[in-house]
Amino acid sequence: MIRIHEKTLKDLEFFTVLEQISEYATTALGKEAVLSLRPIEVETQLVRELDYVNEYLSSFDNDNRIPNHGFESISKEIKLLKIENTYLEVASLQKLVSISLTSNALVKFFEKYKDYYPKLYQYSQHVEITTSIIEQVDAVVDRFGDIKDDASPQLLTLRQEIGKLKGKINSSFSSALTRYHGLDYLDDIRESVVDNRRVLAVKAMYRRKVKGAIMGGSKTGSIVYIEPETTLQYSRELNNLEYEEKEEVIKILKELTDYIRLFLPLLNDYQNFLTKIDTIAAKAKYARSMNAILPELTNDRKMVLKYAYHPLLYLTNKAKGETTFPQTVELSTENRIIVISGPNAGGKSITLKTVGLLQVMLQSGILIPVHERSMVCLFDRVVSDIGDNQSIENHLSTYSYRLKQMNYFLKKVDSKTLFLIDEFGTGSDPELGGALAETFLEVFYERNAFGIITTHYSNLKLLANELPHMQNANMLFNEKSLEPMYKLVTGQAGSSFTFEVAQKNGIPYSLINKSKKKIERGKVRFDATIAKLQKERSKLERTERSLKENEKKKLSEAEKLEETNAKIQKKLESFQELYDSNQRLIHLGQKVNDLAEKFFENNRKRELMSELFRLVQIENTKRKKMSLKQKRVEKAKEEQIKLEAEKKVEVIRETKKAARKKEVVVEKPKPILKVGDRVRIHDGKAVGSIDAIEKNKAIVNYGLFTTNVSIDLLELVEAIQNRQK
Repeated sequence: MIRIHEKTLKDLEFFTVLEQISEYATTALGKEAVLSLRPIEVETQLVRELDYVNEYLSSFDNDNRIPNHGFESISKEIKLLKIENTYLEVASLQKLVSISLTSNALVKFFEKYKDYYPKLYQYSQHVEITTSIIEQVDAVVDRFGDIKDDASPQLLTLRQEIGKLKGKINSSFSSALTRYHGLDYLDDIRESVVDNRRVLAVKAMYRRKVKGAIMGGSKTGSIVYIEPETTLQYSRELNNLEYEEKEEVIKILKELTDYIRLFLPLLNDYQNFLTKIDTIAAKAKYARSMNAILPELTNDRKMVLKYAYHPLLYLTNKAKGETTFPQTVELSTENRIIVISGPNAGGKSITLKTVGLLQVMLQSGILIPVHERSMVCLFDRVVSDIGDNQSIENHLSTYSYRLKQMNYFLKKVDSKTLFLIDEFGTGSDPELGGALAETFLEVFYERNAFGIITTHYSNLKLLANELPHMQNANMLFNEKSLEPMYKLVTGQAGSSFTFEVAQKNGIPYSLINKSKKKIERGKVRFDATIAKLQKERSKLERTERSLKENEKKKLSEAEKLEETNAKIQKKLESFQELYDSNQRLIHLGQKVNDLAEKFFENNRKRELMSELFRLVQIENTKRKKMSLKQKRVEKAKEEQIKLEAEKKVEVIRETKKAARKKEVVVEKPKPILKVGDRVRIHDGKAVGSIDAIEKNKAIVNYGLFTTNVSIDLLELVEAIQNRQK
């Protein structure tokens, strides 16, 4: 059973955290539920609560956002339903419909997305889905909040009669208005409304001539308001009918309320369910505001808080745009107690409070701002003694109060306790108080308790150094500026920098030197040694940081080089494939050209076709059979390689062109081509003879086919005169 004292929660400012969380609740009951949160005593229930919040937090990062769960409190309605012969007004009925709709929608949502929210789905299973309340209320109340005419046969009859009677009232009033206006008995305004009734605005001098009931008069007395006699009779009948209508409406509402009374436990469930979801949502929103997570919960006696932030400090600094320094703290069976020492204002108390507050938050079902690799165990009891506890009401001094606290600790502390003590041993004579504090600490150590203390006492630092499962720690200080670095370092006690800080604040050196002589030489040397070691630790920290940064840079550069190398290798392979493919095509083209020349010489078509067929067969034996999809992929790959190659070739060509322009080119005179000359296209191998020349175009005969080519593209191979010779 987990028990955490109210005083510990107050010391750790847990109630301030609850106030901040309550601001994220959307309902009044949700806010109340958040403010009443306390550490959960049963471990299984605690784990379940943490899972609920963790699942809700995950909804912010996926597409299946949990729907709105806001609602108006129905506590008054529930109280009324518990009293017999009472009935609910229309506004209350609409609230019940609204809460039913919201609950049904939420339960259906969790059922639909149970793979995403298994724990919330499991929790929602106790809530029954029913539309009975919604249907019954909708049968009686319309969307404008009025009782429907057909809510009962009697009400329908009454309202029809009321409608007819109102028509008669309007007709009789209009008749009287026309009559008396014609007699000039009425004022210019002619009519008015008094007590929700239409009345004639009669001039005071004619009031006796108008038959009816006087309903009032104007402030000046010049006008008298009279309801005509005929209208008055109908109005009395209307009053009777409206009274009967009101009685019938109450009867309908009572019947409906009696039906809804059967669903009282379900309505209680609805309200409790939505209040719980609102509380879970508020915790999740608070967690999101500080990047809080659910760390690993372990049954081992081990606590590893990596990069832990104090929630209140983090949010305050975030609002100001300032940096918050996280701490890494580790407690285990091998290292149960940490003794933090060092100068004031260095962050000792904040570190101690951070550990304590995060522990009680987690044990209250609230996620905490730590690194995802953190690990936390649960404690049956968390006890604390933090701050100045001088009690005016009880006439207790700080030391008396602290002794009372230590007595409480001695009764309660065991192996499943986390104790947190700030400025341990202060409030009395340093030597005697230190000795007593040392004894208390030894008792806590023997009982295998876990704890963190802050102190300036050297004997406690020495004790932590001597005992195997206790560890010294200090808050780093800049040795030059003596400014705090807000970083906890374990394994070494911290100097209080008493004389150094005094000197920095302008205290004369002569007084400091005089003070040093007044105390034991050994103690000064001990403190000086600690201070020196702490300075060395600071230097090592800076060096380590610098080395890590350099290592990161080198790793980053090596990765970039590796990536570049891989890209170059890939391109080389692609170009090699393209080169091989082009070489094969060139070889094939050469064979075809040889066949063309052979045919040109002997003009044997059968032999040509046979050779071509054999060539195609040879080439096809080299091809692999591929599916249509594989062919598309292969073609796309070839196109990509070709495109890249063409880009490279284009760049080379442009470079060569630019180089050629610089050179002085001596053009050879172009030969005059004639019919019968043997020619070929520039850079081509196939040779043909000119059959005809027309308008700067030549018809070239290649034996198998003829083609029309521009003369500018042709070069002379052999003139016709040379062939005839």
